[in-house]
Amino acid sequence: MNTSKIALITGGGRGIGQNIALSLAQKGHDIIITYVNNKASAEETISAIHALGRKAVALALDTTEVKSFDAFALQLSDTLNTTFGRTQFDFLINNAGTSYTALIEATTESKFDEMMNIHLKGVYFLTQKTLKLLQDGGKIINISSAVSRISYPGASAYAIMKGGLDVYTRYLAAELGSRGITANVVAPGAIFGGATMEDSPEMRKFVEGITALGRVGLPDDVGGVVAFLCSDDAKWVNGQRIEVTGGVGL
Repeated sequence: MNTSKIALITGGGRGIGQNIALSLAQKGHDIIITYVNNKASAEETISAIHALGRKAVALALDTTEVKSFDAFALQLSDTLNTTFGRTQFDFLINNAGTSYTALIEATTESKFDEMMNIHLKGVYFLTQKTLKLLQDGGKIINISSAVSRISYPGASAYAIMKGGLDVYTRYLAAELGSRGITANVVAPGAIFGGATMEDSPEMRKFVEGITALGRVGLPDDVGGVVAFLCSDDAKWVNGQRIEVTGGVGL
């Protein structure tokens, strides 16, 4: 019996998204990732998935461009049919994003809107547009952040959007339960090696100092948790927020 399923992972070409893609491929699943500009990194991820014996495709998508989502849904439907011989996919992992650090007094409206479009509005409407292609009994995993629970000066605009994403996930769980679809949040702490946040010796030392396990987070710390939530072992986990921080702010 073929137990392979298909995951759609936004921002799957590097960092956390790449590790999620590889973790799911290692579990025997096929992968569709999206990327914005870094096609080379996306292709490297696809090659690594192929080396694991799984099918994989990379599609260009800017998750801030909500008007492009209808066309993307059509492209996704065509890709599912031509590459995978399927009409639907099984796992939606909303991972694409970037960080932003500025005190409230220094935060510009344009940066606030950018954070909203990437981390909240884009996730809301991409999920909406792809729901018809998501298999009944499927799973939605939204990647949030520890800063939606713990407040750090300079993270307000980013954290507000991640807090909204946490709430959105609970509503997805409530509204999609009739289809057997679960929705959960994975909230990493500071993850280094993904090119989305400041990476300096000073920042690493700071994070190590506030983390119970005494080290910084890496993409490899996150992918396995997402893979678990996509497994049958997590079939009764729904509407939950799982923090993956090594013990920050305990």
